[in-house]
Amino acid sequence: MIGRSNIVGKPVAMLLLRENATVTVCHSRTQGMADIAKQADILVVAIGKATAIGAEYVKPGAVVIDVGINRLPDGKLAGDVDFEAVLPIAGYVTPVPGGVGPMTITMLMQNTLKAAKRIHGIGE
Repeated sequence: MIGRSNIVGKPVAMLLLRENATVTVCHSRTQGMADIAKQADILVVAIGKATAIGAEYVKPGAVVIDVGINRLPDGKLAGDVDFEAVLPIAGYVTPVPGGVGPMTITMLMQNTLKAAKRIHGIGE
């Protein structure tokens, strides 16, 4: 997991741990991050920095899940992963836009609805 935010990094790490994955969390101050990331079979990236993660971070055949979404100066959207650089190495890499973004919004809405129901004592 590259990113330690309360919104994505920590919850994803906890979900993976719950499924008995061995999880390493890297962040902006992690020394040797590329070497650590290159060991991952599944690399989840949520650091908020456009195209920051390149080929040197990816183990051949790894699944790369790019949660980031950034607007570039030209108005285009880009993920935290350099999609074009990683594509020939990864077994699979999620695109931005069109990757996990719609699922993120869906789950936020579902959790908002659950919270509202709990506050008002409405059964699920």
